[in-house]
Amino acid sequence: MINRLLAANIGDINLGTNKLKDTYGSAAPLINIIVKNSLVIAGIIFLALLVFGGIMFIASAGNGDQKQAGKGKSAVTSAIIGFAIVFGAYLIIQIIQVITGLEILNSSL
Repeated sequence: MINRLLAANIGDINLGTNKLKDTYGSAAPLINIIVKNSLVIAGIIFLALLVFGGIMFIASAGNGDQKQAGKGKSAVTSAIIGFAIVFGAYLIIQIIQVITGLEILNSSL
């Protein structure tokens, strides 16, 4: 009874004609897909923020608007910090893979 209250059985979720447990077998491949796609999305967001902040910084510097230049610089700085955090997380995952021998980002369906 407690198990039903605390955990949901995601294996019975339908994916078209198949159930989730039939498609993935365990949670590892599903988590693998989520982590890989999250890294790609984070990279795209980093690139967009970097370009946006750079354009804002350059455009405002020509006008002499220090407030807008500060916003552009802040966007670029935030993008770089965010990229460092995501890269650090990826590096930690790689270190865990080497130490434990588990294949977190390389597992197949």
